[in-house]
Amino acid sequence: MQKIILTIFAAALMIMPASAAKWVAADRVETVGKTIITKNNLPAKTTFKVVNGAADNSNTSLTNIVQISSTDLTYAGTDTEVAAVISHEIGQIINGKASKDRFRTIAKNAINNSLSSDNVITTAANSDFVANKASLKDSKEADITGVDLMIQAGYNPLAMVVVVTKMPGSTMEILQGKPANSERAMNIYDYLTYNYPSKVKAGYGCQEYKAFLTYADPIVKERNSNKKKLEKFNKEQAKNKALRAKNIAQYKATGGLSGWDASYTVLKQLSESSEK
Repeated sequence: MQKIILTIFAAALMIMPASAAKWVAADRVETVGKTIITKNNLPAKTTFKVVNGAADNSNTSLTNIVQISSTDLTYAGTDTEVAAVISHEIGQIINGKASKDRFRTIAKNAINNSLSSDNVITTAANSDFVANKASLKDSKEADITGVDLMIQAGYNPLAMVVVVTKMPGSTMEILQGKPANSERAMNIYDYLTYNYPSKVKAGYGCQEYKAFLTYADPIVKERNSNKKKLEKFNKEQAKNKALRAKNIAQYKATGGLSGWDASYTVLKQLSESSEK
């Protein structure tokens, strides 16, 4: 009998590592995504689809499908980090990124049609610098919207910092010894520090987060020692919190339509209803 028990125990030891290795981020998207949707009272019809390359959620309000990039999921090693990837993408949708991009295209086309190609305004409107700044702003806003969604769903929001710093950064950040995507990561950390200090105090147990703190802690310490900087910081964070709450509430009230989506729809209807 003892020999049989030992045999079973040995077999179990061989099987356990194989089972543990089967965790795949893409396989967790539907379950984690549904938790985020349910806990935040977002449109219940929402489903998720993992796609290769970049996610395109410009028609989510019509399809109720949220695309999640398989590339982004490669930076997630736990369900909590999968939640960070999903929450960021939902954050982009709630903040109306697709419609913002449409408005930007309309504005750029209007400038191109009205001004010469060598005009300074035309040059700026078509520059990579302006496009990159807009993209960074959108990402930062989606990050902190995503943080609110994660907290409501019971996930550790510091995972958003971890996932962002796992993603490829710039050469300049490497040369300066900064974490990858340091501006986005610090924006998330600042938001959490002001709005959810208990979450920051609880921490996040991984090497990437510890490495980030080495960068972030001196910045926070310097800010806290300067009264004017601290007052400015507190005002900005209070404003950010109010805006996030407003955007999420509006998205819920309209059944999955952001304020930007609604504005673009009105503009499109007006332009298409003309008899000329």
